[in-house]
Amino acid sequence: MSMPDNEFRLTITPDDPGAPERVKRLRQLGIGDLPDPEFDQLAKELTELTGAPYAMVNFIDEDRQYFAGLAAPDADDANQAIAGAGEAVEVGREMDRDHGYCPHVVVRGKALVLGDVCDYPRFAGNPVVDKIGIRSYLGAPLIDDEGNTLGTVCVVDTETHDWGRPGLDIIKGMAAKVMDRIRERNEPRDPYGGDNPLQG
Repeated sequence: MSMPDNEFRLTITPDDPGAPERVKRLRQLGIGDLPDPEFDQLAKELTELTGAPYAMVNFIDEDRQYFAGLAAPDADDANQAIAGAGEAVEVGREMDRDHGYCPHVVVRGKALVLGDVCDYPRFAGNPVVDKIGIRSYLGAPLIDDEGNTLGTVCVVDTETHDWGRPGLDIIKGMAAKVMDRIRERNEPRDPYGGDNPLQG
């Protein structure tokens, strides 16, 4: 019995009913469309903490993923080649929503740990395995106070990686740190500076 095309697609990228509300929220917050130096720095910190060569702070709309924060070896440039299977492929700030594992994290609303993506049939067929050479992934959702999942923080490696509980704690901790930064940026400012005398 043959599998309908739409069912095959769902084995790669899940349906995302929260996308319209997420896009609206990202626009309200003014994030997800431009490189962000602070998020770049947090991504770099994530590579140092995990030992993975690549890290992203990733915001996802209905059609694409945008790496507002990106860390890659050897330069601060956004376009870096991942030395994976076959020819090296440039990785820029944008990626199709059907590529990679972050869309699964967004829909699940939970962290995803893949020490070897080839161990999981659902994930082994993802385009990034052959095109980029990704072999391991660790990601956690960015969830705001209203329960919207805005995107992810993640690290990827072209080799298998035993992330374990320490890796999970690191990625969840970085997700919390990114959300703290987003909240700080969007807190109402006192135009007079200092404490607001109208507040108790």
